[in-house]
Amino acid sequence: MTGDIATPVADATANWVDTHAPLWMRPYLRLARMDRPIGSWLLLIPCLWSAALAAGVAHSVRDLAWVIVLFAIGAFVMRGAGCTWNDITDRDLDARVERTRSRPIPAGQVNVKEAYVFLIAQLAAGFLVLLQFNRFAVMTGIASLGVVAIYPFMKRITYWPQVVLGLAFSWGALMGFAVILGRIDASSLLLYAGSIAWVIGYDTIYAHQDTDDDALIGVKSTALLFGPRTRAMLMVFYGLAVTLIALSLHAAGAGWPSYLGLAAFAAHLAWQIARTDIRDPGLCLRVFRSNRDAGLLLFAGLLADAMIRSS
Repeated sequence: MTGDIATPVADATANWVDTHAPLWMRPYLRLARMDRPIGSWLLLIPCLWSAALAAGVAHSVRDLAWVIVLFAIGAFVMRGAGCTWNDITDRDLDARVERTRSRPIPAGQVNVKEAYVFLIAQLAAGFLVLLQFNRFAVMTGIASLGVVAIYPFMKRITYWPQVVLGLAFSWGALMGFAVILGRIDASSLLLYAGSIAWVIGYDTIYAHQDTDDDALIGVKSTALLFGPRTRAMLMVFYGLAVTLIALSLHAAGAGWPSYLGLAAFAAHLAWQIARTDIRDPGLCLRVFRSNRDAGLLLFAGLLADAMIRSS
């Protein structure tokens, strides 16, 4: 380490890592994005959706609480691993972008070797969580690593890296069915597809924070691709997300609480479309973060439905 480890990341100030974590741990917690847990929530939410929907199909919530606890631990650990890998591969690009040049590696708080050791430790912890599930779920979880590995390179070759991010961040939509039912069926695949469309939408909003820097250094994104058409494209992808998830609920035989949750989710997405102003990076970040609440609204409906169907 050569940088000042007490110096916070530019867009994650006034958080518990910078105020309460031991000084030596702070660069590693920043690498894992523990100073900004929204990404972990967004990785967890498709897991919650699928676990609740699968429990409804199984007419049993007996092990649902334990599955959710394991999913939560796994989401925070594996999101940290994904961010560490992303920072290793993007260290030169991050040093050229105002918002990211204070991240631990370009800021000199952690060197690449230390980051790789930390990555391996996180992957090992994630694997231990995964081993608590059945063999089919273990293999399904391992299969996600290929998508995670290639994601950081996509912004260099395509204006659609958000699609690959969607494939990775939505994997939990498959895991609930794999864990609870031991299979992946049409309902889980439709839920996965709907979640991918949701991710494309919200990460497009997020990417509008960096469009000027991205254009200068040659990094691609749907934010740059859509530009002033962003609101119209959000309507397309958010509308697709709601439609596909509705089809998933129908295929799973879901009851009215699930559809009520979906209606609340859809209303929140409509609010995001109306609220987003791509000329205001701070607002884009706030709207992006609000997707945790949108996802939890749908989860609440799915959970209530599962509990009713199991009683």
